[in-house]
Amino acid sequence: MVKQFKGVPGVLPSKFEEAFTIKHCALSLVGEPIMYPEINALIRLLHANSISSFLVTNAQFPEAIKNLYPVTQLYVSVDASTKESLKKIDRPLFKDFWERFVDSLVELSHKGQRTVYRLTLVKGFNVEELKQYADLISIGNPDFVEVKGVTYCGTTKNSGKAPLTMSNVPYHEEVIDFCQQLSSFLPHFEIASEHEHSNCVLIAHTKFKPDGLNWHTWIDYDKFHLLNNKFMATGEKFASVDYMQPTPEWAVFGCKERGFDPQESRWFRNKAKRA
Repeated sequence: MVKQFKGVPGVLPSKFEEAFTIKHCALSLVGEPIMYPEINALIRLLHANSISSFLVTNAQFPEAIKNLYPVTQLYVSVDASTKESLKKIDRPLFKDFWERFVDSLVELSHKGQRTVYRLTLVKGFNVEELKQYADLISIGNPDFVEVKGVTYCGTTKNSGKAPLTMSNVPYHEEVIDFCQQLSSFLPHFEIASEHEHSNCVLIAHTKFKPDGLNWHTWIDYDKFHLLNNKFMATGEKFASVDYMQPTPEWAVFGCKERGFDPQESRWFRNKAKRA
């Protein structure tokens, strides 16, 4: 897959060569990765090769979350905040899906490493449930709440899921407004970062602002591997704040760059640069 990008406009030679050294692994978009019976063996193999792990679960297997080895960052997809809306959006397989969901959030609260609620906003489906989302956040007590507007990828009319159109995609400003309202229900959380191009906003626990002024939402990967190796060897526990790293100014919410690294070049498909 990487080789195909050689010579593609916008692909820098240095970045192309860098891509051949694997540093991060996203265990997501492949069904439910936590169901894989050898998931812990896979995680250990990744970390043994200094590859970070980002695992996303749909929160239907609380026992698997409980038994999961430390990962660099553990995500739970929170697609809705009530039993009725979750059934409508996710079309779950289990009759006790809500109990499984809540139990998974409880287990998430016991994990020591970085934990994230991933909320996908769908206009007309789940943008009005602010208080209920806040209640769910109090259960799992995650380090971060990542809120993203749904990406429209064509009709879902015959896919078995709730039908979506472009009218269900919120604007970035609408995502920000949702996050500001949600934060008002959360005493120890604030908006920390945004990435306008991805229509994504990050709400973080204030423990990631250790001096009360500067955010530390990024990851010190070398520190994580050092701490994890020690944990695997001795059982000494470590926490998410032990491998946090300062957030660059351009990634902080409210900055003029709105999450786009000024050292990178943005490429547009058409010749005329957009305003």
